[in-house]
Amino acid sequence: MKLSKVLLFIVALTTILSVIGCGAAAPAAPAEAPKEEAKAEAQPASSDKKTYEDLVVGYAQIGAESEWRTANTASIKEEAEKLGVELKFSDAQQKQENQIKAIRSFIAQQVDVIGVSPVVETGWETVFQEAKDAGIPVILVDRRAAVPEDLYATYLGSDFVEEGRRAGEAMDKVLEGKGKIVELVGTVGSAPANDRAKGFREYIADKPDMEIIASQSGDFTRAKGKEVMEAFLKSYGKDINALYAHNDDMAIGAIQAIEEYGLKPGEDIKIVSVDAVRGAFEAMIAGKLNCTVECNPLLGPQFYELALKVVNGEEVAKWVPSEEGVYYPEEAEALLPERKY
Repeated sequence: MKLSKVLLFIVALTTILSVIGCGAAAPAAPAEAPKEEAKAEAQPASSDKKTYEDLVVGYAQIGAESEWRTANTASIKEEAEKLGVELKFSDAQQKQENQIKAIRSFIAQQVDVIGVSPVVETGWETVFQEAKDAGIPVILVDRRAAVPEDLYATYLGSDFVEEGRRAGEAMDKVLEGKGKIVELVGTVGSAPANDRAKGFREYIADKPDMEIIASQSGDFTRAKGKEVMEAFLKSYGKDINALYAHNDDMAIGAIQAIEEYGLKPGEDIKIVSVDAVRGAFEAMIAGKLNCTVECNPLLGPQFYELALKVVNGEEVAKWVPSEEGVYYPEEAEALLPERKY
């Protein structure tokens, strides 16, 4: 009987000790849990970030109206291929309705970001709002749009007003402060045409002996530049002392018209233009162009850098300017090999 009681006591004691042992071990599990949670919280932010290889970009280009635009398109396409970005590219053939149609197509395809070089400044608010409602940021490239700032993420490009001022300063220099000027304007209603005209006029405002006697759009094309310059020569002939062209292509077209008229471009008619394309450097070397103000088209690398930042929610400046210079004939030959466009 005593032996039974002893055995029962031992069994009971063993059971109690095993329960206490399990209870003592239990707190260890919760102590480790916070580490797992902390680890899980530290990871998601970086894993959600997109890389260039993840990026799907829609790009609504104006067209191929000039050497500058061709170089700009090449930069956008080549950089996408280099980085592994999926690029959906649209050539609008200089028609705003085609750009708007392309943007709506990009929205339907749910791209990550949309790049656009607006053919004109106005008429974008509705489609940009559609992109915003779809959660797709818009980046303006090369040209601004007249829309509220909350409808686009950033603008990458030049200060066109400053380009106009620089052109005015160059014209003052080559004319020595005196002359009658004709102006070949870019696409009517476009940001560069509006601003380059404004900046030029701002500079010559206090130059009473420098006068713009005629101004007409050459639509940024070589053929139209030649056509309008022919009309200027027919109306004003040898009264023209200088030409201000809003881009090099129009200037090159005008050079042909001046030569066919029997005058010497760069001598009889001084010429200042904007863009600094390779053809402008060749014209300066030939003595037919007096100055070109740079507008850099090679914006591909900067564009995709901005696109990735915007898509990943990083802060970017509302305007990211490109670096540009002013070039004269005396330096053209040495710099020509460096011109990539």
